Amino acid sequence: MEHYPVYLSLRDKRVLVVGTGECALAKLRLLMKTPARIEVYGFDPIDDLIVLSAADHIHLMHRKLDANDLKSAQLVYAAQEDDALDHAVAQLAREHGVLVNIVDNLRHSDFITPAIVDRSPVTIAIGTEGGAPILARQIKAHLEEFLPQSLGHLTRIAQKFRPKAARLPYGRPRRAFWSDYFLKKGPQAYDQGGEAGAQDALDTLLHEHLNRERGEGYVSFVGAGPGDPELLTLKARNLLHQADVVIYDRLVGSGILELARREAHLIDVGKTGFGPSTPQDHINHLIVEHARAGAHVVRLKGGDCTVFGRLDEEIDALDAHGLTWHITPGITAASVAVAALGQSMTKRGRNASVRFLTGHDMKGFADHDWESLSKPDEVAAIYMGKKSARFVQGRLLMFGASPQTQISIVENASRSDMRILETNLGDLVETLHSNNVTGPAVIFYGLSPRQAQSISHPQKMEFA
Repeated sequence: MEHYPVYLSLRDKRVLVVGTGECALAKLRLLMKTPARIEVYGFDPIDDLIVLSAADHIHLMHRKLDANDLKSAQLVYAAQEDDALDHAVAQLAREHGVLVNIVDNLRHSDFITPAIVDRSPVTIAIGTEGGAPILARQIKAHLEEFLPQSLGHLTRIAQKFRPKAARLPYGRPRRAFWSDYFLKKGPQAYDQGGEAGAQDALDTLLHEHLNRERGEGYVSFVGAGPGDPELLTLKARNLLHQADVVIYDRLVGSGILELARREAHLIDVGKTGFGPSTPQDHINHLIVEHARAGAHVVRLKGGDCTVFGRLDEEIDALDAHGLTWHITPGITAASVAVAALGQSMTKRGRNASVRFLTGHDMKGFADHDWESLSKPDEVAAIYMGKKSARFVQGRLLMFGASPQTQISIVENASRSDMRILETNLGDLVETLHSNNVTGPAVIFYGLSPRQAQSISHPQKMEFA
């Protein structure tokens, strides 16, 4: 994010527009919605600017901008539609410490003006870093269709009511009150009775919420998928937006955590195979503690929370305290990884079943039915198998699996640094070691990439 979005107060501030043509007028249409003192500099203004000046919407200065004009100025727009002239204005502004925007010149501007959806005091700014202004306009059009015109009125009424609403406990009770107002009672009341109707609805709603008993919280077990935020389900996104507390695993990426409410309490309970880990008893305690305090807890697990996620232990802890929970599954890493291979996990005439195996369990290396798995055409997705690779390899070879059995390794599935390695069972350990596979990886036993990647020259791939 090169441009940091802020909402700048322009009340009683001087904003200077240098230019007197259509380009300047386009900027003025938005600036005039603010309480700024707008000064326009230049010669031969178009008729529309003369009209605006006569109506005291702008101060029209029939001359060039000079250094004295920049004293106490907040912003400058260079809109003369002449590169040399606009760059001269920009240089002068910067010499006096004033931020400047050269219209239609992102590279040499200190700030940009985004596309804006105006439901004042609700304003939504949409920016694309100057890369796709037409996309910003399309998003703006969609939002304007979605947001009711009454939203601004409802918000102004809510602003005055906030001191009264502060009687509600901070967190979920207060959010529930405002959600009822903005999404249910407020629009109905405003449509029927205007501002007076909305005000009455607020008073009634507050009384109802103040007299509600604050119940215990509840827990949402949410699968975060393998890393790409776009692979989150819509329900998972909504739960993150609602959560008071998010207790997340090590493999949950920052892009997904950014989807949580800014006010949410984020707690890292990461685990590392055969390495430093948060004890499971402590995780259970945290979940129970926050839920009993009345919070909506999202227990965020990488992949699908029902696959190798120790879900049952955490549910048992909640059941022991009579706490409510539900499960929102995610996309497991094997599903994403096999898609990256261009393969399916089952295939008519090859295998009618597939096994999901873990390379290690709580006691160490996990044992399985190696004899059955070692038969031809069997397929398995092995999770957490990097450090147990030699053990897995040895067991399979011992029960008769061919050293030439196809193996695919997908590291960092769905992420920008995803890698696919093709090898065989006999070379599995060496392939992992020589290619320095350090990220989370799924090992596919019995599958190769549809378009095989060289072992010695693994290719970074983009998941689309």
